[in-house]
Amino acid sequence: MRFAVLMRKQFIDNPWISFRWAPQEVLPDFGQFSSTSISDNKISGQFLGRDDQGESWLFTGYELNLFPDEAEGYYLNLSATLPAWFVMWRLEEDVERYIDGQSIELAKSDPSFAIPHRICVSYNEAGRLLDGGESVDSVPLTPEHASWLQEFVNEHYRPEPKKRHRPASFKGADRSAED
Repeated sequence: MRFAVLMRKQFIDNPWISFRWAPQEVLPDFGQFSSTSISDNKISGQFLGRDDQGESWLFTGYELNLFPDEAEGYYLNLSATLPAWFVMWRLEEDVERYIDGQSIELAKSDPSFAIPHRICVSYNEAGRLLDGGESVDSVPLTPEHASWLQEFVNEHYRPEPKKRHRPASFKGADRSAED
């Protein structure tokens, strides 16, 4: 399945920084957002608009594949209080390859620009990305997306059986052989 990410450059009242980047929404992409080919997996961003609180940018070109060996991570996500998309993004300086021609000058006005690079729905995968030093933010999972993810989990996730641990008193003493 293909998706798009809506990123928001939010203006903030802070003496050290004037804005912060945050993903706002992950949307299904059926080709309605751009004229690029559906088979083209290139990330492409476009400026959507500006208001008093910030700017909105839409990025397309994200493919989401679900894998049976990642089912535990999907299960953990769905069992959380608020199931979420996980969006991994980086501040990039070289934005020409990510931003469409009509929006490039606006994007170049900042020394660095937030580009979402990956989306996932696995709690474990998001944890691995965070452990690797990446910026990962969550966006609430819609009920429709949660339901198809739940179908996948129901089909592929099998919890590991709990292993009974014997108390140390039943394991026997560790005695060296006496001669």
